[in-house]
Amino acid sequence: MKRVTLAGAILASAIFVFASVGTARAKKPNVMSAPPPDFKEVSTLVNLPSYLPGMGMLYVNPSTLPVGPFLGYDKTGKKLVNITYMVPIKDFESHKNLSDLGANLGDLKIDHTDIEFNPGHPGVQEAHYHVVEWLITRQEQQQMK
Repeated sequence: MKRVTLAGAILASAIFVFASVGTARAKKPNVMSAPPPDFKEVSTLVNLPSYLPGMGMLYVNPSTLPVGPFLGYDKTGKKLVNITYMVPIKDFESHKNLSDLGANLGDLKIDHTDIEFNPGHPGVQEAHYHVVEWLITRQEQQQMK
């Protein structure tokens, strides 16, 4: 019977852990080209068109409603162009803290951020603000309309 030393056991454990972490990273979805599997197209959840001019094709994890994040893709559905949070006014008025909203989306390069009032729409009926983090330039954003 082969004897395993403590150092050998630690080394084997470390190799297993690093291999597992590497595998987990490789399987992480690339949100830049497709939404994660737990995100659903908003148009399948509420009565909205698949593509919203100025916002894109929106996807959201239903468990994060109403705030989101909502992932907005271009007309082809293959390029992430924005991340939108729909924050009810009552959350601001009650001084609610909102943290780690997009923590699982990875490292994204934000070009600019817009904050826009919305009186309500299908899916988020109450008055709220859209906090939109754009990954594309303002010029590219204007072409989405």
